[in-house]
Amino acid sequence: MQKTILITGSTDGIGLETAKALVSQGHHILLHGRSKTKLEQTEKTLSEISSSSVESYLADLSVLSEVEALAKAVTERHDKLDVLINNAGVYKTPEPITKDGMDVRFVVNTIAPYLLTQKLLTLLGASGRVINLSSAAQSPVNPQALTGRVRLSNDLDAYAQSKLAITMWSRVMASSLKSNGPIIIAINPGSLLATKMVKEGFGMAGNDIRIGADILIRAALSDEFTSASGKYFDNDSGKFAPPHADALDQKKSEEVVSAIESVLGF
Repeated sequence: MQKTILITGSTDGIGLETAKALVSQGHHILLHGRSKTKLEQTEKTLSEISSSSVESYLADLSVLSEVEALAKAVTERHDKLDVLINNAGVYKTPEPITKDGMDVRFVVNTIAPYLLTQKLLTLLGASGRVINLSSAAQSPVNPQALTGRVRLSNDLDAYAQSKLAITMWSRVMASSLKSNGPIIIAINPGSLLATKMVKEGFGMAGNDIRIGADILIRAALSDEFTSASGKYFDNDSGKFAPPHADALDQKKSEEVVSAIESVLGF
């Protein structure tokens, strides 16, 4: 059965590879990117793979008003969304601080996915799935850094904190919604895959990017993830596994969610 699937950051890397595979299976793919040119190129590439319909949405996820606009645009065109894959991410950038004084890693990797998911909950319903890109790199979250009050000078530290933060809110949201909301799963797609992020951040080619795409497709479609809401899947070990200990700490996790919501004005 054809699914409608939104993949953020789907003009390159794991997102693009996932989109190619899913469109070849006949699914309706909602592409997202921040470059109009790359979006057009990607839509053309996917149309050559399959006759399945593809839509494109332009938004810079480091700008929260554009995240809201993205959610509104999807909602205006659809009354149901089967899967949301929060794939877009930032590791190393020449401009780590946004115009609002926030660390771009937290905004793109943690806060924007939270906002987008909240705005699309009605479309996802109880039958939908939210796949959040986590990482093997997870370190204790400083809520002051998340809210922009403290700046982190180390790229890896900012990235690792943002990835633990998305893992934490995945568990909290899944627990809060229970059977009333979509399945929410945080996934480490695989360490050091051949993405632009790995090439720029670590100066290496990386491992086969299809490793990451394959697990995202499984999480989006496979029955093995039906009862996995709130869990963390570690694709390095190929199984569900405990995330960083802080993600299992309810108090710390709720503090992170409160910090995110304070930024969003919830």
